[in-house]
Parts: sequence; structure tokens; C-alpha cells
Amino acid sequence: MAMNTLDKYPHARPKGWIEWAPRADTRRVLTQVQAILTQYREHLPLTVRQVFYRLVALHGFEKTEKGYSRLCEYMQKARRAGIVPFGYIRDDGWQQGAVSAYEGPQDFWQTVTAAAERYRRDKQARQPQRLAVLVEAAGMRPQIERVANVYSVPVYSSGGFDSLTAKKTLADGASEEARPCVFLHIGDLDPSGVCIFDAIAADVQAFCESAFTPRFERVAITPEQVAYYSLPTAPPKVTDRRGAGMAETCQAEALPPDELARIVRAAIEANTDLTLFAEDCEQEPQERAELLETISRL
Repeated sequence: MAMNTLDKYPHARPKGWIEWAPRADTRRVLTQVQAILTQYREHLPLTVRQVFYRLVALHGFEKTEKGYSRLCEYMQKARRAGIVPFGYIRDDGWQQGAVSAYEGPQDFWQTVTAAAERYRRDKQARQPQRLAVLVEAAGMRPQIERVANVYSVPVYSSGGFDSLTAKKTLADGASEEARPCVFLHIGDLDPSGVCIFDAIAADVQAFCESAFTPRFERVAITPEQVAYYSLPTAPPKVTDRRGAGMAETCQAEALPPDELARIVRAAIEANTDLTLFAEDCEQEPQERAELLETISRL
């Protein structure tokens, strides 16, 4: 593995893999980071901001934008140096498309067999209402999917104000359902986060052409959660006129990943017929076995 050295180009932005010998104070932070990643290994990948808030809560790390920027720099170098595995950290904004193609018929049948081995029933198909989760921070989506996928609940990244296409797509999906739709939302408790939630709800409901008006439920983050978990807060930005009346703000990534998973699971189950869900779970292995048997005879 070819390495660049930071000593050779101290002021240049590193490229590719690097050799890095962090100072003692930096090594101490990285040791704390590795302990956090180990503690929440079932919820990986984490975002850097989630790691930041765990450092603040557990180790008194500097809770400022300067501190966050410093951590981002540490994590960039640590990943390039192989100190922190790339797969442990999730970056916002990255989208990857997939190409569906096969090396030949044998590869195709192996893919079909593998798909049958992963067969899962749509646990939403028989539910009295269709659920979906909206996550403001794109980097948190894999963690939420790990919880929601058990119930066949899709997860969408809903950050930003201006994705008219996304809001129309959600409304079209709700319009096609002959039953109520419920959107569970995870976003920051700040003026922007509140406005995002209100804007999505109002637009989707206005676009929806259904006898059932979609219902929106804010799952996180709430003032009650901020108080219960003693989450770090900050005053609204003075330049944000939407912040009138809001004393403190808090980001959703401040919630510990395991507690966020528990909150999402509880919200899904509160909107789910658990008897129907259990029946589908019981039927699933039998249907998977039948599929594999059919494929083996082809």
C-alpha cells in the first residue's frame, strides 16, 4: 500500500493513504473515538457528528464548531492512515448507483438462489396503514434502516427545503395506497429542522390525492428527549429569524445511536399491528424454503 507522508508536505491536503504519527493529545482523542465505535459497533457506520456528540457527552470534548472541525480533520487523517476503518464512518451526500448485469447464466442462477435465501415477506403489505421514516441527516439513514427494515418500513433522507420532486414522490406513493400513510420524522430541534418538518408535511398533504390525509409524527428530536437524555444544546443562531421563541437547539445526532434505535423501534411498533407482524414473521421461513426447493428443481 503506497503511503504519502504528512511530514513531506505539511501544508498540503493529503491524498490517498498516508503515514501519520499523531501527537499525544490527538492519540488520546482517537483512543476515545475507537472506544465509541466499539461501544456502538451494532449501529455502524456512524457520522462524524454522532462521534462528536458522544465525545462531548462522555469525555468533555470541546463543544464548538472549532472542536467539530478539529475532529473532522482527525477523522480524515485517521481513515487515510488506516487507524479508523473507512466503513465505520458514514459521509453525508454520497449516492451510489448499481448496475444490474451477470457474467453468464450460472452467475444469474447463483444470484437468484442468493436472493431466495434472503427472501423476506413485506411486513407492511397487510398492515392497516403504511409507514415510512424520514431522516433529515442522510448519514444516519443506514442506522435507521437497520431498525426499520425488520418491519419492511422504508427510510428516506429528507434534508433540505427545496426538493419538490421528493415531496411530490412521497405524495404520489401515499395517493396510491388504499389506506392511511404515516411518516415518522427524525430531525434536528432547531428552526431549520422544525421548518423542514412543517414544509414536508404541508406539501405532501397538499399534493396527496387520497381519501386519507397522510399523518406526520415527529419521532426525534423533541424537547422531552433533550431533557430526558441531558443532551447538549446551543442557542439559535442570531441570524435565523425563524428562531424566535426557541430558547435552545439540539441536533438529532446528539442522541446516542442505541437510544435512537430504541426510539425508532418503539415508534414503528406503536403504529403497527403486532399480531399481523408476528404472523408474517412466522410464515416467512416456510415461504423461503419453498422458493429454494423450486429453484433447485429448475
